Amino acid sequence: MQHSRRSGILLHPTSLPGPGGIGSLGAEARAFVDFLQAAGQSLWQILPLGPPACGNSPYSCFSAFAGNPLLISLETLVDEGDLTLDDLAPPMAGERVDFPAVEACKLDRLQRAAARFFGGSGRGRMEEFWHFCDTTPWLHDYALFMALKAQFGGRGWTGWPAGIARRDPDQVEEYSCRLGTAIGERKYLQWQFHRQWSRLRRYANERGIAIIGDIPIFVAHDSADVWANRELFLLDENGAPRVMAGVPPDYFSSTGQLWGNPLYDWEVSAGSGHHWWIERFRWAFAQCDTLRIDHFRGFEAYWEVPAGEKTAVNGHWVAGPGDGLFHAVRSVLGELSIIAEDLGLITPEVEALRDRCGFPGMKVLQFAFGSGPDNPYLPHNHLHNCVVYTGTHDNDTSPGWLASRSGTERRHLLEYLPSVAVGGAWELVRAAQASVAESVIVPLQDLLGLGSDARMNLPGTPSGNWGWRCPPDALTEEAAHRMRELSELYGRVRNETV
Repeated sequence: MQHSRRSGILLHPTSLPGPGGIGSLGAEARAFVDFLQAAGQSLWQILPLGPPACGNSPYSCFSAFAGNPLLISLETLVDEGDLTLDDLAPPMAGERVDFPAVEACKLDRLQRAAARFFGGSGRGRMEEFWHFCDTTPWLHDYALFMALKAQFGGRGWTGWPAGIARRDPDQVEEYSCRLGTAIGERKYLQWQFHRQWSRLRRYANERGIAIIGDIPIFVAHDSADVWANRELFLLDENGAPRVMAGVPPDYFSSTGQLWGNPLYDWEVSAGSGHHWWIERFRWAFAQCDTLRIDHFRGFEAYWEVPAGEKTAVNGHWVAGPGDGLFHAVRSVLGELSIIAEDLGLITPEVEALRDRCGFPGMKVLQFAFGSGPDNPYLPHNHLHNCVVYTGTHDNDTSPGWLASRSGTERRHLLEYLPSVAVGGAWELVRAAQASVAESVIVPLQDLLGLGSDARMNLPGTPSGNWGWRCPPDALTEEAAHRMRELSELYGRVRNETV
């Protein structure tokens, strides 16, 4: 049987071009889908869609379920009558997202929209709104959590009054009534996000483009998830993490990486039939067609660091939930279209779990040329059941990466891909497309030939990340034609609907 071959682009919606200072789920997102279709692509990979907390990272969010309200299209709210044209902010210029400025401006408009919706413009849509509220189990906890954060000056939930920090039922009821207006606003924003995202996904699917979403294994401590489900996490009596997530020292860092996320109490999770995880996957698959699981190796074993440590050196490996979690999720949701992020320190046990689950792993070409012919990222070692990337959101752009190569690695690269000497980083895109792997994902920056200034994230740096935006005139017919031509050459163009 001949397998399908697919190709796609990695671009987070915040990076879409447009006048609002940040990408949105409106016209600019549909224009990008049209670009993907013109380029012969059938996959659009994004980063997590949640409301970012620390450092604007989509991998550290106030909720594993909620959507980022900054992505809501204000123009769509005008069309629906919740805003007027006069409410729209002046265009915000800039090559990068100015998160504080965008938040100050856009949240003010979104609050106006919510007030107008509840004040009368929502007639005819109110039943749909209440249906969303009644059928979205996580919504009230999230909306209450965010209203409480605002009430208490943005402090983390362990700094709130003890009763509501512990979710005393009487306190939850009292604050739910006291903060009713603020809670309603946040529910409205999640409803609008859900409506706009659902329309965009449908628009993409109708044009033969599937959405690849992203689930980080860990969640932020200061999140609605931990506050509302303390029993699922290894916390002390005050709610602080007893142990933290990270990765051990390696070639790249002599002290490892101390992420600081709370770790799960997998025994408690298993005792509930992994209910929270099932609901998390259920919601994620309601938004996306395929999911990439970030730090998949943590389901086999994770690096546990005692609270109070300043580095990850004094941690140790602890067994994860393994097959049991995925069996539980499959028993309810059926087969799972998942990509396992299996980069970094990967053991045979991690590979065995991945393979038992049938999940494709990832091959990143920027990791291919630092060793000999057995390097698993080299194209001749690729398998059909994997996804090939030129780079990811955590890598430099391929032009930037290529410009910084030297010594043995550069010599190996030029010996393996002599065409790089003439064609530059585009030859990495060509090598990815030529791979036997079923799927290929290319960051938009690589398609556009952009240098290191267009990098999305530099791991280990606390600020200055996640702000890159696609230049407004970059999605040209010429760029689409170039990508389509290459994808057609290697049999990766599909035109049917998802």
